[in-house]
Amino acid sequence: MSVNSTREDEALSNVPKRVTLLRLYRSLLSYKKPLAAVGVLLALTLAIQLASPLLIERAVDVHVANRNVPGLLRLGVLALCMYAVYTLCTKAWMKKIADVTNRVLLNIRSQLYAHIQTLSFQFFDSRPTGKILARVVGDVNSLKDILSDSVTKLIPDLLTVTGVACIMLAKNWQLALAALLTLPLLVAGMFVIQRAAHKLWQIYRQKNSNLNAYIHENFSGIRIVQSFAAEQERQQGFDLCAQEHRDSYVNAVRIGDLFSGLVEIVWGLGGFLLYFIGIRVVGVDNIGVGTFLTFSTYLGMFWSPIRNLSNFYNKIITNISAAERIFDILDTPAQITDLPGCTVLPPVEGAVCFKNVSFSYSDEPERLVLEDVNFSVKPGETIALVGPTGAGKTTIVNLIGRFYDVTEGTVFIDGCDIRQVTLASLRRQIGVMTQDTFLFTGTIRENICYGRENATEEEMIAAAKAVNVHDFIMEMEEGYDTKISERSSQLSIGQRQLLAFARTMLSSPRILILDEATSSIDTHTERLVQAGIQTLLKGRTSFIIAHRLSTIRGADRIFYVDGKNILEAGSHEELMAKKGYYYCLYESQFDQA
Repeated sequence: MSVNSTREDEALSNVPKRVTLLRLYRSLLSYKKPLAAVGVLLALTLAIQLASPLLIERAVDVHVANRNVPGLLRLGVLALCMYAVYTLCTKAWMKKIADVTNRVLLNIRSQLYAHIQTLSFQFFDSRPTGKILARVVGDVNSLKDILSDSVTKLIPDLLTVTGVACIMLAKNWQLALAALLTLPLLVAGMFVIQRAAHKLWQIYRQKNSNLNAYIHENFSGIRIVQSFAAEQERQQGFDLCAQEHRDSYVNAVRIGDLFSGLVEIVWGLGGFLLYFIGIRVVGVDNIGVGTFLTFSTYLGMFWSPIRNLSNFYNKIITNISAAERIFDILDTPAQITDLPGCTVLPPVEGAVCFKNVSFSYSDEPERLVLEDVNFSVKPGETIALVGPTGAGKTTIVNLIGRFYDVTEGTVFIDGCDIRQVTLASLRRQIGVMTQDTFLFTGTIRENICYGRENATEEEMIAAAKAVNVHDFIMEMEEGYDTKISERSSQLSIGQRQLLAFARTMLSSPRILILDEATSSIDTHTERLVQAGIQTLLKGRTSFIIAHRLSTIRGADRIFYVDGKNILEAGSHEELMAKKGYYYCLYESQFDQA
């Protein structure tokens, strides 16, 4: 299976920016009513903004020229009223669009999180967790400016530019053309800049993801880092990632900053051409002072939104790579899903059957991990899986819970093809215990009741007592309400393992999978939990993977797995008498002991 490391840039599908933007904007369509209200308020503010220079022209050319003081005062009162309405409308639409944007971001993040939870183990096995976190948190946050500015800046600025251009052309087409003569230069420059900027911002997002992954991996393994006194080495690795992150940002910003400089230059040329043509070509005597002032104001009103639009365009180029990374995850198909027409799996007895099962990972289809595996397990039977590391023992039990789909063949539970039943109904009846015990941040009570939040106090305590964990819990100051974390230092590895046993016990699964579940428990603690395990196994179909062969001697059958298949099967006594693979493994282990 190919794995993307913390230092390796992630590959992205090559999707046109237009497609990504349209897909992003479609997320706004769920809020048509508030957006319509924003549109009305924006239209009102835009109308007031466009009318303001006309008031200046009338004030200068009519009232000031004719010394009409009452008319000038009336015009001033009108301007104040218009400004008050403009201010109130602006505050109203800004509040509404902020609310809509935050809701959209919440929906996108929720969709992303929900979709990631449906992805198979192979997705998580192939990349660092930090890179997934970077997409759920940082990349989603980067979309805020695009969404809010699209409504608050893109639309009004486009309307402003259009409105100003129309008014200028209507009043004096020669001056208007003079002011707008430099637009083609701006368009050409922006096209060249965006092509370079987009690639650099993609690289920045990749380096940002690498940095997140490195930090997450380092802090998750901080005990190993400190145990090996490797702080300096890890610091050097961090400095290298941080330097690449900084350099990629500087390179991207350096190109992106060319947008504003280009606009300022074109704006200045436009202003020069306005006055040059106005004076030298049209003639100053043919244009009133008020008209010149109005055109100067409109010129600012034209190029100011052009500058805003170029900044917005720069922002799109900056952040569209974040949208591409989000949609890349959302477009990653869930390999393990409920198939059309699947049914709910009823309560099972626990019969398990593998028929001609072969398996390979999707990115390495030519390399079979299992090949033509066949076996049947009766309800309530305990099966132990032994064999060398990497032989496929864990793969077999993962196929039972349909955490991977078989490449060929079929897995049956109580005669039902597990691909024809819903995942939820299948996995609710399977309990899994692994050597990597994971506890959630919260109380001991919440961890034991995870998956069965409606369990009663009596059921929880009974599950804890069954695996001999109740006594040590009660010795803690707050008992079952003691707060613990993922890496809580107040619990030993064995105690954490016992809590995980209690959690599985409470879920009352019909099929139980113990994958090296007692490997982290010392001999004394193992004796305490063995009685609890026997209680847990009673009446349940169980699959136990163990390297300590002394723990599985009582299994009904032992499967020796190697060479992509089950080479031997039988009870401990039968396999010892056969003197085959299991016998050699058993003897070598006890010779070492």
